[in-house]
Amino acid sequence: MAESFKFELVSPERLLLSEDVDQVLVPGSEGDFTMLANHAPVLAVLRPGLLDVTLQDGKEQRYYVRGGFAEAGPDGLTVLARLAINIDDLDRAKLNQEIKNAEEDVADADDDERRHAAQDTLDRLRSIQQTLQLG
Repeated sequence: MAESFKFELVSPERLLLSEDVDQVLVPGSEGDFTMLANHAPVLAVLRPGLLDVTLQDGKEQRYYVRGGFAEAGPDGLTVLARLAINIDDLDRAKLNQEIKNAEEDVADADDDERRHAAQDTLDRLRSIQQTLQLG
């Protein structure tokens, strides 16, 4: 049995997960890395991707993360994600509808500020779709 460590996944909206886990695969901007207990200290920038968590009971949880930081050390791992979505909570039809709505918002934008905001939303949604291979 693997030694566990404290893991916290935090988004601007809420604390998504806070518990002892066996390992976490983190999508770092310089490459993915696996965090195990007693990891050397590291601070990493996150890239959009999947964060895989192995719980103490062996079950896995997956989260889509977009942007943020991971701080690892011998005492545990904290991921501060700009956006984090539990894959189990993702609705494919709803995502496709949100993409369609965002495309319409980009096309209908009547000034640069609205166009940029709509394009950012569209890019974020397409990133989720691409990462999860839902397209």
